[in-house]
Amino acid sequence: MSATLPEVLDAKRMIASRRIFEGSLPLASFERLQPFLDDAEGECRYRLEFDTDALGIRYLEIRVQASLPLRCQRTLQRFEFLVDAVQRLGLISNEADEAGLPEGYEPLLVDADAMVHPAQLVEDELILAVPVIPVAPGTEAVVLDVPPSADEKAAANPFAALSALKKDKQ
Repeated sequence: MSATLPEVLDAKRMIASRRIFEGSLPLASFERLQPFLDDAEGECRYRLEFDTDALGIRYLEIRVQASLPLRCQRTLQRFEFLVDAVQRLGLISNEADEAGLPEGYEPLLVDADAMVHPAQLVEDELILAVPVIPVAPGTEAVVLDVPPSADEKAAANPFAALSALKKDKQ
């Protein structure tokens, strides 16, 4: 196990030695994640495990735990969104190999040199965990009951124009 996360890793060598990396990274270090966050306070705990399964498939299992500071779109207040994600990435060297991955594996396309950027993979998992519309747990949906206007009522009836034509002919 390792407490520090190298910038680049040779995935083939890591799998051959069955390496595990554990540690934490500050949320401020994830540039692509920043636009989704309310602020950059906090950190992310990670565990990266390189191994081969019983079928001989080389994989990288990523576990990410974080408390992401998001802005609730109902209340516009900051809240902490808890992330506890586990993803198993099957290492493939060409896109055709994707069909051979068993259920539960996501493909990770690697070059011939099999170099991966582990911090970017952790950041990818955090970005995927962010909800499209962040809503703080326990907030109530705002329901506005506005009666439709006369124009909206007429537009709601697709035959209203035909009725007007019929009255003109009479």
